[in-house]
Amino acid sequence: MIGRGYLDESGRLAGVDLARGLAVVGMVIAHLVAVPAWSWSDPATWSGIVSGRSSILFATLAGVSLALMTGGARPVEGQLLREARFRITARALIVWAFGMLLIATRVPVYVILPAYAVLFLLALPLLPMSRRALLALAGVVAAVVAPLWMLLAELPWRDERAWEPLVVATGLWYPFAVWIAFVAIGIAAGRSDLGRLGVQLGLAAAGAVVALTGYGLGAVAVGLPPEWAQILSASAHSGGIGEIVGSGGFAVAVLGVCLLVCRIRVVGTILLPVRAVGAMPLSAYTAHLLAWALWAWLVLGDSSNLGGFRALQPVVPLLIGIVVGCTLWALTLGRGPLERMLALLSRGAGRLSSRRR
Repeated sequence: MIGRGYLDESGRLAGVDLARGLAVVGMVIAHLVAVPAWSWSDPATWSGIVSGRSSILFATLAGVSLALMTGGARPVEGQLLREARFRITARALIVWAFGMLLIATRVPVYVILPAYAVLFLLALPLLPMSRRALLALAGVVAAVVAPLWMLLAELPWRDERAWEPLVVATGLWYPFAVWIAFVAIGIAAGRSDLGRLGVQLGLAAAGAVVALTGYGLGAVAVGLPPEWAQILSASAHSGGIGEIVGSGGFAVAVLGVCLLVCRIRVVGTILLPVRAVGAMPLSAYTAHLLAWALWAWLVLGDSSNLGGFRALQPVVPLLIGIVVGCTLWALTLGRGPLERMLALLSRGAGRLSSRRR
């Protein structure tokens, strides 16, 4: 099949693409459908699993990508690491610019790209760290930084209108001081040999245990005084310790399971359309917001009307368009359009840095 080699080329991990594809699909659903609060004991709420967890999975996989870009299980050092940091910085600036353009469409979602760019920059000092140090950092963020962030958010001097430009420019609705924990976990995962069966089984099992621990903590917190219930909450978008631990573990488990199922070639082939979305996440994410803005403007005359747009039931057509479009592009042209441009510009920045040195 024409272009199939891009998705199955040597060094490309089908399971990572699959996990990224699920994250993008989950975010699209969370944007366009009013999903209920998820509860494992109530099947009617299971669609709510996409709320909060999809974006956290996306952030965790950003860490995996950073690790793979800097040597994977054998991290680069010295001059190679410096050049990699320069390329990542260039990528962060370009992704931030994309995010600002998408925010300008007035589509009523919290665009994740500015926060994604900030997380890339914050991750630069983490790249040489060991897996043990990265996991310890994630634990400190969950146990200490997250509660402090909640306290800061409650301070009386906080003026939403005064802070709005900063929030928009940095994507602060995804609190990067807390979300750096997910990137650290992703880098730690990416520093393992993700192609090995034992590593994949370990990620799936360890992630499941951590997820159950976090969500169990959130369940216990329900009966505690309000202050503690908030700090330990596992609810989506709460920023509580339970959510950070639970959803972070969930993301690692999803990565492990995706790597495992893609070991079975026929399954990997069946899931190729989702893998294609995950192979070009920036293009897919951007395309769904631009299509949303255009559709809403043409039909409603207002791209910011969330209720009106959801009433058009756009989720299935948009998902079909994204999946089919990404699949055809990957099979015929290979790398996604925005990913191709991002790689070209960041490589140019890396070469410029090398010549200057």
